[in-house]
Amino acid sequence: MRFRPCIDLHQGQVKQIVGGTLNDECPDTLRTNFVARKPASWYAALYRADGLTGGHIIKLGPGNDEAALSALAAWPGGMQVGGGIDADNAGFWLDSGASHVIVTSHVFENGSVNRQRLARLVQRVGKERLVLDLSCRKRGDAYYIVTDRWQKFTDVAISAPVLEDLAGSCDEFLVHAADVEGRCSGMETELIALLGAHSPVPTTYAGGIRHLGDLTLLWELGRGRLDFTVGSALDIFGGTLMTYQEAVSFRR
Repeated sequence: MRFRPCIDLHQGQVKQIVGGTLNDECPDTLRTNFVARKPASWYAALYRADGLTGGHIIKLGPGNDEAALSALAAWPGGMQVGGGIDADNAGFWLDSGASHVIVTSHVFENGSVNRQRLARLVQRVGKERLVLDLSCRKRGDAYYIVTDRWQKFTDVAISAPVLEDLAGSCDEFLVHAADVEGRCSGMETELIALLGAHSPVPTTYAGGIRHLGDLTLLWELGRGRLDFTVGSALDIFGGTLMTYQEAVSFRR
């Protein structure tokens, strides 16, 4: 169980955004917990100094490429990058220093998995450098993968067969529990148990983590098999519930 740090970019700045409030069609709905004064490269250099590999840089909309490139330059080979990634530009980001590319909307099209696009991505970059973002929201009794800033539900519910199927085309899963992302209100425990029991590849959970007690619960429910991301709760992102050093030092 490892801490996977994050750099969320919006309009070129490092921010912490409340999950599901970023809507391109309705910009007034945006709720932001934190806007950094420091550049993305500062955070990447911090993660490099602490040897934190496998974190992710997420570009939330246009205007973030320069900041993402500066972060990759500060920690070459140490971070993954996502946001607007497709088969045509994935190679550019890998050549620019990303260890992996993270893909969601390009693969999940019109409510289902676009097998042709997924196969083309695997052919272009190799499954060993591809992370599938299975960020989800709960509807009824199931967690459905969501796309387009977590606004659109797909018809794909996270389940053991779905995880087994998609694992054949990627190296890792990244799963944001979008309903609790950025709210510091507690984790989606059912989702964690599901991922811990059935994910066949390394999986990072994000969403609602508040304090060290949540990390212990995540370790227990996830059977020690899930990595974690903490955002708004951390002091480096303006939070008061957990220090960055506590997240770095957490071991089970």
